[in-house]
Amino acid sequence: MAGSGKESKKLQLYSYWRSSCAFRVRIALNLKGLDYEYKAVNLLKGEQRDPEYLKLNPLGYVPTLVDGDAVIADSFAILMYLEEKYPQRALLPQDCQKRAINYQAANIVSANIQPLQNLAVLKYIHEKVGPNETTPWVQSHITKGFEALEKLLKDYAGKYATGDEVYMADLFLAPQIHAAIKRFEVDMNQFPTLLRVFEAYQELPAFQDAMPEKQPDATC
Repeated sequence: MAGSGKESKKLQLYSYWRSSCAFRVRIALNLKGLDYEYKAVNLLKGEQRDPEYLKLNPLGYVPTLVDGDAVIADSFAILMYLEEKYPQRALLPQDCQKRAINYQAANIVSANIQPLQNLAVLKYIHEKVGPNETTPWVQSHITKGFEALEKLLKDYAGKYATGDEVYMADLFLAPQIHAAIKRFEVDMNQFPTLLRVFEAYQELPAFQDAMPEKQPDATC
């Protein structure tokens, strides 16, 4: 599925329109001006468990990036790969302290919020606990994470999460806040810093073009 790299030099992104992890990578590709082929993986139909896809991503998650002979799974790994191989439009600041804040904010989202709202977890909660418990479950974990992010970013935020330039923290925040608002009905008024930077993202084509509803496999 990956090809030899001689057939096509265009990047391939295996993505699902609603995946916040894939959303992050789409933003990065847009910011860096990298052309890519969108390869839809329908998670609701179980296409992530297709044997051919599992050869690319053994965990059966999205996204997966194919760049010639390089196959990278996991959004964090993909972003670091893109940052190192395609240094145009840096996703990380030069200042080491601000860079650490970006890593910390990204990790709060990727390790402490997003995994607790993915399809497998929600399906488990729905079946084992009850169908009315999925949204409260997600809301509680989003709220806890957002409270931490508000405290973390209050002394660093400018127009965006860690100043007046878009960096990695923003790539993780935008999809998570979008999901909190659109899917999980979280009241963002209790998180003024996060809400303010999210509103700033609405002005950026790289973010808007990466929105779930604008993807070719979007169903609503």
